[in-house]
Amino acid sequence: MESRQYFETAAPQWDHLRKGFFSEAVREKAFGAAGVLPGRIAADIGAGTGFVTEGLLQRGLRVIAVDRSEAMIAEMGKKFGTDASVDYRIGEAESLPLPDESVDYAFGNMYLHHVESPAAAIREMARILRPGGRLVITDLDRHELDFLRTEHCDRWMGFDRPDVARWFQEAGLAEVTIDCVGENCCAASRSGCGEAAVSIFVASGRKS
Repeated sequence: MESRQYFETAAPQWDHLRKGFFSEAVREKAFGAAGVLPGRIAADIGAGTGFVTEGLLQRGLRVIAVDRSEAMIAEMGKKFGTDASVDYRIGEAESLPLPDESVDYAFGNMYLHHVESPAAAIREMARILRPGGRLVITDLDRHELDFLRTEHCDRWMGFDRPDVARWFQEAGLAEVTIDCVGENCCAASRSGCGEAAVSIFVASGRKS
């Protein structure tokens, strides 16, 4: 199954599935790394059904929620309705539907391991940041659990943190830090071939 098809199919159950993968502590760590302030504009890239968007709205931010899956965006629309604080957009990692320097924060939660080119996706997220804006990515450390690729359509088997730091720096970001979230992403194979408990990192950088 191709990644887009996987998420189109999973969209109606995604909120329930996500709760089994990781908790709200992941987005709290991301928001802390970004230093989010009310009244600012944030982009939630690979937004899914709005896990990060929901937390940002609760903190008084306006959100541009971008996902390549129309089904995911539709599910998010059911959740938040016509809230003027949310702008829903369909878009691809390598060509985000936002102008240069248009947001104060960009978040990518469990997004990077699904894109074709992580370095290109990071460059795009850096492009849309205003000077002084922050990019925060939460994702998986490198692992060897192949069922995550075959059953969940992961493109990448997690990442080595030095690679992520280099991609941030190459995208022109400063003050790059990578830390543990303090929580694992957990999943059991549907075919019974294993269980995952992969550590989650939070990477952040500021646009000069």
